[in-house]
Amino acid sequence: RALHHVSPAATMVLSKADGSALRVGFVGAGMMAGAMIRGLVRTGTCAADSILASDAYQPCLDALADVGVRGVKSNQEVANFADLLVIAVKPQMVPDVCRELSVSPEPPLVVSIAAGITLASLGSWLPNGCRIVRVMPNTPCLVGELAAAYSPNEACSDADSATVGSLLGALGSAFKVKEVDMDAVTGLSGSGPAYVFQFIEALSDGGVRAGLTRPVAMELAAKTVRGAATMVLETGKHPGLLKDQVTSPGGTTIAGVHALEQGGLRAAVMNAVMAATERSKELGQKK
Repeated sequence: RALHHVSPAATMVLSKADGSALRVGFVGAGMMAGAMIRGLVRTGTCAADSILASDAYQPCLDALADVGVRGVKSNQEVANFADLLVIAVKPQMVPDVCRELSVSPEPPLVVSIAAGITLASLGSWLPNGCRIVRVMPNTPCLVGELAAAYSPNEACSDADSATVGSLLGALGSAFKVKEVDMDAVTGLSGSGPAYVFQFIEALSDGGVRAGLTRPVAMELAAKTVRGAATMVLETGKHPGLLKDQVTSPGGTTIAGVHALEQGGLRAAVMNAVMAATERSKELGQKK
């Protein structure tokens, strides 16, 4: 099926239909929300004074001062301020946060980045008819390399979806998907950075075991992963073909690939994605 993809090249200043700046609120200002806020300000997608965040933990709010974003303690104050409200708290806190938000004459477009929480659950906790978009971001948004997916509910218009796509596109890349695919997105790209960090660490450990110093091994490992990922994205070639192009008959690389196959690398990675996907489904079933 066709992919609805938004990339950094498609970003724009977020505004309302009347041309005024879109006001974005964040309920929760932890690592992920903080990364999104910094990205929006850094790219000029939102001015600092068009963003307001709330969090119970003051240091999280204090950390936003370096980009000029104001923080408050009241979730309701943020909801009243926002045209687009991002719910960025842990999944178990989402029901109470949603119920805390009262009905306003112009309810905001609500974006949830909580893993596993379904649109139906969000709709049952929020005012009737609320426009809701479920999003699964990932931590590389800290460095402008977000890989995300989003799914709007039926109350959202095409313009609402485009607004969320533009917000995410300012931070990296985003795909509009059916909600049924969101748990798989969580297992792949949402949790995936942790798998890649483990691979980089293991690759570095191998270098150290082979005699390299830790700083050299770590730099080589991280840049090898970044370079390989860039080749996949920029050439459009299948990873298997790129692998075949560097595995000479009887050479060193095929010997290493053979060792990875013996260790069950493919199955281990696939199992990790499935385990995280199933956990996301479990979180969605809890009320």
